Amino acid sequence: MADPCWFPLLSLPPYPAERFAPLADRLAALLMTHNDLLLIQGEAMLALESVAVGLSRPGMHILNVVTSPYGLYFSQWLRRGGAQVHDAKASSGYPITLDAFDQALAAMPALDAVVLAHGEAASGIVNPLGEIAARVRQRGALLVVDAVASVGGHTLDVDGLGIDVAVIDPQKALGGPAGVSAISVSARAWPRLVTPAGYAQSCLSLAELKRQWLDRGRGALPGTPSAPDFWALESALDRLEQEGHIHLINRHLKAAQATRAGLRALGVVPWISDDACASSLVTAAPVPEKVDADALLADALSLGAALSPGVGPIARQLVRLHHTGAQAAFPAVLANVVAYGAALARNGHPADVAAAAAVITHHYLPLPGPPGDAHAEPTL
Repeated sequence: MADPCWFPLLSLPPYPAERFAPLADRLAALLMTHNDLLLIQGEAMLALESVAVGLSRPGMHILNVVTSPYGLYFSQWLRRGGAQVHDAKASSGYPITLDAFDQALAAMPALDAVVLAHGEAASGIVNPLGEIAARVRQRGALLVVDAVASVGGHTLDVDGLGIDVAVIDPQKALGGPAGVSAISVSARAWPRLVTPAGYAQSCLSLAELKRQWLDRGRGALPGTPSAPDFWALESALDRLEQEGHIHLINRHLKAAQATRAGLRALGVVPWISDDACASSLVTAAPVPEKVDADALLADALSLGAALSPGVGPIARQLVRLHHTGAQAAFPAVLANVVAYGAALARNGHPADVAAAAAVITHHYLPLPGPPGDAHAEPTL
């Protein structure tokens, strides 16, 4: 009789050393890059901090785009290393505007690197990465991108955009484990990622990982890799390849479009009104004035919705409707919008739940109508 306290995940075999390099190559293909790809044995915050450690030192001039509290963390890590950091801060919960970025860029007498997040799960935004990348190339600076909340749900062409360092984690759109992350590093970035003396033997040293893994032929990773995390990452990539990357991106886009159409049918303007600036993984909806954020969220959660509060200063101003990974599908999208609308109504704010449900359903399963019928296809 099997031991009821023993779970199959606890008895997975070790992850074979010869599988690490092919796994890294699969992630590099996902990012559309020929750059080096490092596997990081930890959640993305570890990977991001390791980039800051390698990048920051006295004499470095870095422009850090802040569109969430995570951007402030990165700023602190950079300053700890002695770099001169200028934070280009967007309005709380919103993407950086190109005008604001251009002003910050023009104010930099010297520029070694620009750091920004592509997408922000904290508020459901995407920053204008393509336009920013072009401006950074013109200045000849390194471009460092946090793509954790965009990879898999948005197109990310690392080589085409000229991204020198990209940090990803499979836990969101890819539906993978949170315990493994990855960093792509360009050839021109390596000479500028210098490990401070105090980090010579640290797991935060990218140069040390390069020496111990890349330079030794990408065999066994240093330390004791977590077998469940690496098997899970491989399974997530298998699932991605079976679905197809383009289909995965389109599935997230459709979920975002249906969610935003449903909110508008409720009578609510999404937190990010411009569709071009909205994430495909998370949609933020406002907490109306005179509505208690805690009560609104509690009522929505009681209906089984995948909602959460905002992060940072905007925590009580919005709720986030998640349509990430497996949730980027009709059942979750419908449940989220209906629960949010029902919670609004319960807390005294008008919401047309029936109209929202009809719009979302029609978005996924259009009803037949006469040619030119405005209701034949949903509009955003």
